[in-house]
Amino acid sequence: MTQEEKELIFKDLCSRLPYHVKVKVWLKDGTTEEGVLDLEHNYGDVLRDAFYYNEIVDIKPYLRPMSSMTEEEFDKYEELEWAGDFENLSLPLLDWLNARHFDYRGLIEKGLAIAVTEENNPYKE
Repeated sequence: MTQEEKELIFKDLCSRLPYHVKVKVWLKDGTTEEGVLDLEHNYGDVLRDAFYYNEIVDIKPYLRPMSSMTEEEFDKYEELEWAGDFENLSLPLLDWLNARHFDYRGLIEKGLAIAVTEENNPYKE
């Protein structure tokens, strides 16, 4: 993972912390772990291990492709998009996208996130 990719993941994960984003982590010792990254429990430890101690080789959030939006979600997306300014995503829209784990940064295509699918959905309960 390049420094630029680390910074992009760091920015993305930080914006998703209030929404209990699920991640897969590859450790230096060759093992992997999966779980929730959140403000209450572990974000400090995980981010410090990943970006300071380099104990974490890779970390990828589980995100939904934008194309997986339901019709109802798309209607809400458009409503929030029109409520914001036209040059930038509005904060309510970003919060809404983060809460639903949508990949609006294109991380899946860059190999920096794991696509949530019907068969592979860690958010399904």
